[in-house]
Amino acid sequence: MTIYDIKKELKRLYAPTNRTWDLLDVPEQQFLAIDGIGNPNTADAYAQAVKALYAVAYTLKFANKKTGERDFVVAPLEGLWTSDDVEAFTAGAKDAWRWTMLISQPAWITVPIIETAKEEALEKKKLSKISSVRHMVLHEGLCAQALHIGSYDDEGPALAVLHGPYFAAQRLDFNGPHHEIYLGDPCKTEPVKLKTVLRQPVRQRRR
Repeated sequence: MTIYDIKKELKRLYAPTNRTWDLLDVPEQQFLAIDGIGNPNTADAYAQAVKALYAVAYTLKFANKKTGERDFVVAPLEGLWTSDDVEAFTAGAKDAWRWTMLISQPAWITVPIIETAKEEALEKKKLSKISSVRHMVLHEGLCAQALHIGSYDDEGPALAVLHGPYFAAQRLDFNGPHHEIYLGDPCKTEPVKLKTVLRQPVRQRRR
């Protein structure tokens, strides 16, 4: 049985090597998603949301594997981050962040399959946040993207370059939430070795 792994299928999106900002086109994808607000380091709602997201993701994986038809590697955790003040990201003002946490799903996973997995996960795990997990389709299109290696708290300088000189040189504007893909496990990896894909949907400025 061939095992689907998004990090291999979409290497430029999930296994980039460029440490400086580059432009790419991101195709439409579908996700499990859950929303919230607050500091991801301290908010219990964030921790519970991520647990619920993974509970559904692994239920989907094992249900597919049992059919003997298709298996897949659970994709990395991702996050869409917004704030009323974009400088909240470069300044690290995390209490003001709104987030949508995501786990990408293979194209053959349908909404009815997701709903069935939610019911099974809720029955097994008893996590109330599972009911808040939803299906989401995202098509970001043109994006600036770079690989950040190091602590999440050290992303500020890279984002400052993006929002300032890079946007100016490329004549770009924001066109969607700040997007991060977490390639390392912060519970098992030293902060200086963590790998995070930083992505920002953009559009060309009108002349």
